[in-house]
Order: sequence, then structure tokens, then C-alpha cells
Amino acid sequence: MSIADRLTEWRDAAAEIELDQVDWEQPGTWPKLVKVVLMVLAVVLALGLGYFFVVKAKVDELNSHQGQEAALRQEYQTKAFEAANLDALRDQMTEMNQMFGALVSQLPSDTEVPGLLEDITAIASTNGLEINSQTLQEEVLQEFYVELPIDIVVTGTYHDLGAFVSGIAGLPRIVTLHDFEILPVEDRPGILQMSIVAKTYRYKDEG
Repeated sequence: MSIADRLTEWRDAAAEIELDQVDWEQPGTWPKLVKVVLMVLAVVLALGLGYFFVVKAKVDELNSHQGQEAALRQEYQTKAFEAANLDALRDQMTEMNQMFGALVSQLPSDTEVPGLLEDITAIASTNGLEINSQTLQEEVLQEFYVELPIDIVVTGTYHDLGAFVSGIAGLPRIVTLHDFEILPVEDRPGILQMSIVAKTYRYKDEG
């Protein structure tokens, strides 16, 4: 029997069923079509309940584990890369410590600041500048070091001022220059007055 014939048979059987005459308390007397329909509905309901209460929870759990797996794979790759390059990382750390030590060695101690002021004075005099003032300001605390600002006012020609700045930049200790201000000196043609802040640094000893 073809599917079309089967559907026709079921349609005719359904047309003959009068639901108000079905004895629902006697399943054995139900028409075959009613039994088939109820069986199909029961199977669909069981599958639906099974999916929502069992399968869906397992699918969500699977998706969660897959996400964790991806994260663990990424962490593993990172750890594997670090392990494979551990010697190189150690060499870099050693090099960075050496560089840090070299930089710290360039930071003057408190006892070296007067000598630094003398060096600045000598550079100014060597380049023919007049030193109007050289004032050590209050220290400025930073995270790893202490700034020591020095306000300097000198007078001289443009080229002498340039040589003075170059001389300070060439000092063996770290000195940075900030807040330039250059003004002409009245009644002295070609002579300029420069105000500048020179900052040197010392390592902040936590001990």
C-alpha cells in the first residue's frame, strides 16, 4: 500500500470517528487511528521533555567545556612558548638589570650635588657666560627616584648659550633641561639672558 493510499485510509477513518462516542475509560475500544495519534503525541511529548530536561542541559555543559578547552589551549600555548624561550627571557632579564644598574649609577647621591653645581658653573664660565643665579629647589619625589631641580639664570651670546646647553648634556651624570626662556638684555646688543631649569636625579633609597 502506497503512502497516498495510507493517508486516504486514515482520512476516511478520521471522518468516521465521533469523539463524543469514544469511551476514554476503555483504551482497548479506541479506534486504531486514535491510538496511533495518541501514541505519536506521546512520543513527541517524551522527546520534547527529554530534550529540554536532559539533552539541552548536556549541550550547554558541552559548550561550556568547549569554551574552557579553548581557554586552556591558549594558556598552554602561552606557557609552552615561555618555557621554550625561558633561557632567552632570563638573558633579557639579566640585561635589563644591568641596564637599570647602569642608569642608577648615573644618578648622583646627595653628596655629589655640590660637585654637580660646580660642574655647571665651570661649563658656564668656559663658554664665556655670566652666571646670574644658580638655585637648588626642593626635591620632587617620584616612584623610583627623586628629582633635584636647579634654577639657572645665565647671560651671554646666542652661540655661548648653545655651547652651555651642549656642555650640560654631555655631563656623565643624568641632567635634563626644561622651561627655557631667552630674553634680550637691554643696552647690551647681541647679549641674551637665559632662564632654564636643570633637573638631575638620584635613586630613591627605600631603606
